[in-house]
Amino acid sequence: MSESKPTDRVRARPVPTSDAIRERFERQRRRDTRPELALRRDLHRRGIRYRVDRSPLPGMRSRADVVFGPSKVAVFVDGCFWHSCPAHATVPKNNRDWWVEKLTANVARDRRVDGLLAEAGWLVIRVWEHEDMSEAASGVEAVVRSRRPPAPGASRRAQSGTEEERPSTESPAT
Repeated sequence: MSESKPTDRVRARPVPTSDAIRERFERQRRRDTRPELALRRDLHRRGIRYRVDRSPLPGMRSRADVVFGPSKVAVFVDGCFWHSCPAHATVPKNNRDWWVEKLTANVARDRRVDGLLAEAGWLVIRVWEHEDMSEAASGVEAVVRSRRPPAPGASRRAQSGTEEERPSTESPAT
């Protein structure tokens, strides 16, 4: 007997009310949005390296926008419309019932993913698309650096209480 999983699937997508609306939704990007690129550029400039558009856990369908594997940090850059931002959420007038169901399911999926990742020891950071990406990068950098595993040999140096001496590159005075 298989275990039933909660589903966030909504009924079939309604037919767009105009060609302009259809074209606008077809242009929506799943990854590499402007806010996401701005965050990634800022993180890269700070020397922080990451994976892009990856599932943090094997078998998980949801993909984080930026993943820091060794630190177990997953960053999602959420669009205000698609993830129902408290400050900017809107619901289209056409096909309103369908959109309410769709957007509610998106938020429920986000919370479920947050919980699954937390149970697996991951820290989830969600950034709204309207936030200042430089400030967001500062926060992400601080968290990632604080969660990094120690470098090889770091425990040996910590036990001795001093850094290992490095040989001098200066030539001896004659």
